Amino acid sequence: MIKQVLSTQIEGIPFFKKGKVRDVYKIGDELLIVATDRISAFDVIMPNGIPDKGKILTQLSKFWFDFSKDIIKNHIISTDFDSIVSREEKLKKYEEQLRDRIMLVKKTIPLPIECVVRGYLAGSGWKEYKKTGGITGIKLPEGLLEADKLPEPIFTPSTKADIGHDENITAEQAQNIIGKETFELIMKASINLYKKCADYALSKGIIIADTKFEFGKDGSDIILIDEILTSDSSRFWPKDTYSPGGSQPSFDKQFVRDYLETLDWGKKPPAPQLPDDIINKTRDKYCQVLDMLTSKKLRNYLR
Repeated sequence: MIKQVLSTQIEGIPFFKKGKVRDVYKIGDELLIVATDRISAFDVIMPNGIPDKGKILTQLSKFWFDFSKDIIKNHIISTDFDSIVSREEKLKKYEEQLRDRIMLVKKTIPLPIECVVRGYLAGSGWKEYKKTGGITGIKLPEGLLEADKLPEPIFTPSTKADIGHDENITAEQAQNIIGKETFELIMKASINLYKKCADYALSKGIIIADTKFEFGKDGSDIILIDEILTSDSSRFWPKDTYSPGGSQPSFDKQFVRDYLETLDWGKKPPAPQLPDDIINKTRDKYCQVLDMLTSKKLRNYLR
């Protein structure tokens, strides 16, 4: 089994925050985001992780942030280890642990909502549609099947929870939280991001069924932050096997969720140990989507 990086501790660098998957440190007025190999499902962190997952997610985010920078500014300062070390030499001795899984970013004030864009009917959106005929107050056509493509991508915001479950909210509720002007800005940006990136992914044989974006305030600007269009934050389906009317094969952590659904587990901590075959297959899926979207030349960082 390839070594997993489940937690980090960098001496001499102030610790800022621990998320479900990321460890965040402060370097001056900037943040160093370390993507670990932790994996969460149903908002619970699994006791073991997916080897190289943090590297894969970082490389995917790096690709998409660059690909989408014409739509909206983002928080990336650098993803190059050597360049970041030139700013903070204390990181050098942690090269084996950190290389290819770190991002130096602007420190922003994160907006307190998740920006979910759905192009297909799946997950919690499918469950809500079956009950109400719509999602977060957005009425949808009758008779849609699970995994059907929606007439147009829709913006379905949710609350943001570091611990516990995010909850879908209406546009009106989101506007009450962040204001109408900010809401309209990030809704437009989210849908434009989804459309551009989903079109590209489709040309590479991948359907982006849905995804989530996060935004933060950088002075007077609203910019794109966190990760973007990774196998943790998106549903990636293979185009060649797509068939509406049920759940789809995937390149994302839905594979882990599906396994956990077969267990007698209440979706609360402590989480069960993931078996080696589930870990290995999940890693393969994450690697495959990276290869398909960004080309094999980026695989050389997997050592």
